[in-house]
Amino acid sequence: MSLPNASIKVTHFIIGGFDTVNRPIAVGVVILIIYILAVFANTVNILFIIFDKRLHKPMYLLVCNLAVVDIIYTSSATPTMIGVLLADVNTISYVECLIQMCVFHLAMVMERFALAIMAFDRLIAIIFPFHYHSYLTNTRTVFLTYILWIIGCGTVVLFPATVIPLPHCTLRLKYNFCDYAAVMRTTCVNVDEYFNQSAIWSFFILFFTFTFICLSYCAILFFVKLSSNNDKKKMGSTLVSHAICVTCFYSPIFIIVILTRFGVVLSLDERQGLLIGNILGPSLVNPFVYCLRTTEIKNKIVKIFKQILRFL
Repeated sequence: MSLPNASIKVTHFIIGGFDTVNRPIAVGVVILIIYILAVFANTVNILFIIFDKRLHKPMYLLVCNLAVVDIIYTSSATPTMIGVLLADVNTISYVECLIQMCVFHLAMVMERFALAIMAFDRLIAIIFPFHYHSYLTNTRTVFLTYILWIIGCGTVVLFPATVIPLPHCTLRLKYNFCDYAAVMRTTCVNVDEYFNQSAIWSFFILFFTFTFICLSYCAILFFVKLSSNNDKKKMGSTLVSHAICVTCFYSPIFIIVILTRFGVVLSLDERQGLLIGNILGPSLVNPFVYCLRTTEIKNKIVKIFKQILRFL
């Protein structure tokens, strides 16, 4: 129910999600270190893939896309949280808040799409190894990635289109940054209906991408079971890298989105902790997983370090 008489003009929001943190500086330093490592590691992955023509293959193009998504995802909210914790800058303008909300949810959607398309890539590579480069060319990979980015942008447009027309009754955000739930709770309307709509949308994308990944794993494991022992180790290693990335990303999401719908009650601090973990965890883990488990990238890093040591 709207309360237009209680509405106020909003030019900025006050971020209040860290009000209960006992040691904000310590938390801020930890987040800052993780953020710097995540951005640096993902940037290194991107540069290696761009400047090494031997890595211009569908698999590495998808790794590069995942690294771009990870940088956008962690950069959408982390600088705001660092500013609140370390610099005591706890305000954000209305326009910046809407931009942050859109970028955050776009990156979250694209993270799901990126992991799904990488599962498809591994499925084709393992089941059809001799036809892999004819089925999944660089051009088709780039085109498919562009399509997913367009779909992601199209879905995220719904958030500002919903929020902007609504009146606001408070300037204070209960969360650590501007996401859809945080901004909606500042409005003068009953948010349950809007949250149910967004939950349906989120569950649809979550269910579609996660189910697709699980089906890909089942097909790969079935094929591996029928393969020779020499191939099993290589296929298993390829699958483990992707499985680690999927686990890091989907575990907090399932707790927040799915389990809370089945009676699991989370405090605001617990929800925010899981969300921060979901933002920082995959962005930090993904580049190291692919650096350490991908022979070409690992060899490139070792070669560079040897050159640096030789120079020194």
